[in-house]
Amino acid sequence: MERKTRRIEELSRQMSEAGFWEDNEGSTKIIQELKNLKNSVEPFEKLAQKHKESVELTAILKEEDKDLVAHIDSDLIALQQELEKLEFKSLLSGKFDINSAILSINAGAGGTESCDWVGMLSRMYSRWAENKNYRVKTIDLLPGEEAGIKNITYLIEGEYAYGYLKAERGVHRLVRISPFDANKRRHTSFASVDVIPEIEEDVGLNIEEKDLRIDVYRSKGAGGQSVNTTDSAVRITHIPSGIVVQCQNERSQYQNKQVAMNILKARLYEEKLRQQEEAMQKQYAGEKKKIEWGSQIRSYVMHPYNMVKDHRTEHETGNVNAVMNGEIDEFIEKYLKSAKENKI
Repeated sequence: MERKTRRIEELSRQMSEAGFWEDNEGSTKIIQELKNLKNSVEPFEKLAQKHKESVELTAILKEEDKDLVAHIDSDLIALQQELEKLEFKSLLSGKFDINSAILSINAGAGGTESCDWVGMLSRMYSRWAENKNYRVKTIDLLPGEEAGIKNITYLIEGEYAYGYLKAERGVHRLVRISPFDANKRRHTSFASVDVIPEIEEDVGLNIEEKDLRIDVYRSKGAGGQSVNTTDSAVRITHIPSGIVVQCQNERSQYQNKQVAMNILKARLYEEKLRQQEEAMQKQYAGEKKKIEWGSQIRSYVMHPYNMVKDHRTEHETGNVNAVMNGEIDEFIEKYLKSAKENKI
């Protein structure tokens, strides 16, 4: 906390220096950093002040001030609850945790079953985001051949969206009686969730035009008045890495290209971090358990019993309906705490 306070003082001094506003890009970065630091420090300072006032008031209370004592007790309980919320936010201290998130859901093997499962997960994350007052924007969507969604990519805009949703990266498994099976048999479906931060600032990546193949095509959708009738959808292939990104839901080809480039930048940065992590794991082999992309992180069982279980933390609940309506904060919190304790 002291380090952050000193940094706030340093940035405030920089803002008061002559010529600060002449560097538009530099001043914007400093203002954003200062805002983030204040958002982190000020809530703790306010709680500390409230606690100090309660302690000072307690010191002058008399035995007959029963109503005031009850009021102070209530205030202290509220302070404790606020502190717990702030302590949880301290888990979100990664470089890009405060950023918006780009979330992709892809159907696994299983055809229509898996596509329907992607649709269910899509609704779950949309509900979760709405409860957080985040803005959800569909970037790309490929419907299933018969039902559901084959893959979908969202931009979820809001502070700490990536910090929360990084806990959801991995394979999600569904067990249920299939509504598509006339014999009412139990089916298992899989879908993979990928989450990367939206990166707008310079992260030292040099993306050269010669390394890109840019294709334009007509947007695919369910039809109707909103269907795009021009070749405005954009697919960008980064040739050296083989990473492919696309966007089709913006109004113009230019806007789709800008969004796709932002996603490409984020994916390249994520790949760079992954390679660095692999190099460290080779150096310190056996010291840290690696979580592979294909590993199953959570099961959602709807038959023969109701249960959602996270296999990383062993946290579970029998209220499947609540989870599918976006109530996943407990799973996210348990994972983030576990990740910090075990440094995973």
